[in-house]
Amino acid sequence: MPSGRKNHRERTVQPYVYQRHALTEPDWRRFPGWATVTRDEWDNAQWQRAHCVKTVAQLRTVLGSTVTDAFYTDLAADQAGQATMSMLVPPQMINTMVPAATPTDDTLRHDPVRRYMLPLATDRHPTWPSHPYATRDSLHEHDMWVAEGLTHRYPTKVLAELLATCPQYCGHCTRMDLVGNSTPAVTKLRLAGRPTDRHDAILGYLRTHPEVRDVVVSGGDVANLPWHQLETFLMRLLDIDTVRDIRLATKALAGLPQHWLQPTVVEGLERVARTAARRGVNLAIHTHVNHAQSLTPLVARAARTALEVGVRDVRNQGVLLRGVNATAADLLDLCFALQGEAGILPYYFYMCDMIPGAEHWRVAVWQAQRLQHDIMGYLPGYATPRIVCDVPYVGKRWVHMVTDYDRERGISYWTKNYRTSIEDDGTELDRTYPYYDPIDTLPETGADWWRKEHAE
Repeated sequence: MPSGRKNHRERTVQPYVYQRHALTEPDWRRFPGWATVTRDEWDNAQWQRAHCVKTVAQLRTVLGSTVTDAFYTDLAADQAGQATMSMLVPPQMINTMVPAATPTDDTLRHDPVRRYMLPLATDRHPTWPSHPYATRDSLHEHDMWVAEGLTHRYPTKVLAELLATCPQYCGHCTRMDLVGNSTPAVTKLRLAGRPTDRHDAILGYLRTHPEVRDVVVSGGDVANLPWHQLETFLMRLLDIDTVRDIRLATKALAGLPQHWLQPTVVEGLERVARTAARRGVNLAIHTHVNHAQSLTPLVARAARTALEVGVRDVRNQGVLLRGVNATAADLLDLCFALQGEAGILPYYFYMCDMIPGAEHWRVAVWQAQRLQHDIMGYLPGYATPRIVCDVPYVGKRWVHMVTDYDRERGISYWTKNYRTSIEDDGTELDRTYPYYDPIDTLPETGADWWRKEHAE
């Protein structure tokens, strides 16, 4: 054998080793509160909605004494103190927490799905629970409304927020200033107009702005809009000739797949998909899965059903979260499960936005860059997600597009190539915009600078 070459039969040890794992539906009957729930009940969307966990007392009814009072007290303290989102978790999502066993305090505390769906007071960073520059609407989406609920942030794309509710509330929600019920920490904004008037105003704007070709239909979550209302809006949207891309944003595909499997929804989605195809419009569903545990056969069936009735793509936009998925192995496990088992294309992983109470979830830009490096080469190119930083006033930027970076103080600087709808002073394309790393990821000299800066 030539010198310096290994025997071809020897297996090279790789940093990550792929193993195929078939999706499984955890047995919900392991939870005391659901011990008698039947398959028909579990598969029913209305049963799922009716049995969402909204309070600590309801969670105790489900979990029983498998978890101690200390856990429930910790959860209640967060809800009463720093939580920016009220508690709302469908049974489907709870069932993917500690999926292989009955949960205990320790396993539930360390569970990745629990960490962002049911945050505890002790999860929050004790010194820096929020960054000094954290804001409720960190991306200034509300400032860029051109009609109620319609954000025109990019030259050719808009975000249409049709409603302000979801089937589930994620602790890290970037729209925490608008979405969901008020909490002791946050009094939420409210959509003031009637839904029909709001939809009319959105469509009216799009008819008179032919430069907009791409519409993200979101909220909240479109799964909470009665189907006949959503279908009516989408058919009217498809009547606008200049609209060429429509993306339906719904975490419920993963959190409440039963909704997307209802016959009325499937039949309606097929009507919309056929109309879109006939008119040459790309119709896609964007969902939000942060960990491989959340992917089950029901989720895969919902995704594949959407594709079968004519939706062009089902894509995933996850969020990079410490303690949930911020390792190369977790990201690769999730992406292989999405792409290989569920028919969902890994698309983006956003860095968690700079909202209040999010410092224990956020990662530094350099950490995101390292993760992008470490996941390259394993997945097919078309299924390798981009890790992006959503920079205020700038928009999505691949994490390696940073213009300058002060690693000591954790301040990165970014440029852009277009103006938002609230900028027109002539300097937007010539200056840099800052983004801030979590302070606890900085060297001590940098953290000390922020302590002094914050004190002042």
